[in-house]
Amino acid sequence: MYQRLALFDLDGTLVDRQSALSDALTCLCRSHALPLDAEQWLRTELVDRATIGAFDRLREAFSLEAHATDLWQEYVDLMAAAVTCRPEVLEGLARLRTAAWTIGIITNGAGDIQLAKLAGTGLAALVDGVAASGDLEIRKPDQRLFELAATRCGVSLAEGGWMIGDNPAGDIGGGHQAGLRTIWLRGRPWPDGLPAANHVVDDVTDAITILLNETSE
Repeated sequence: MYQRLALFDLDGTLVDRQSALSDALTCLCRSHALPLDAEQWLRTELVDRATIGAFDRLREAFSLEAHATDLWQEYVDLMAAAVTCRPEVLEGLARLRTAAWTIGIITNGAGDIQLAKLAGTGLAALVDGVAASGDLEIRKPDQRLFELAATRCGVSLAEGGWMIGDNPAGDIGGGHQAGLRTIWLRGRPWPDGLPAANHVVDDVTDAITILLNETSE
């Protein structure tokens, strides 16, 4: 019997990062009167992950006077303001907590920006622990990040649980290697040779329903 541990990916699973990224970069570039090609450059640079190093390179490429740390903090604040979590997702997580599930977030990304997103969306109040790749400079599917998530939730990964996410290799492959059952949010291409997820859904609310049904069995 698996313990009631549900580890969720953040970007692309619980929140829509791409929409927030578009809004944040538009605001950032307008505030510094950057040309359109600078915004396009940033979109390409930050499409999968954001680091302060990107803003160092931005300064050099477009001769900006602002410090990289200030640009990064502005970006973090804009992302926290732009990102949203749908009410039905928040309600579903609240139902999981009521059903005695332990909820964790395991995410590739810098800790400060990911925590800002959690606070801004209201997710922070619904999770027991967070593991961001920037904390240890390791990324999913590295099992150490899964172990950190479980530890921060106050449980042991050895007792099993679930991993829910949209990235086949990072979330599903990593979760499988960590001994977790998995639910994949369909969307990205599935790599050849990767073991199948336990369930495949089109929306994270469907994944939450599966977990709640697991509770009642």
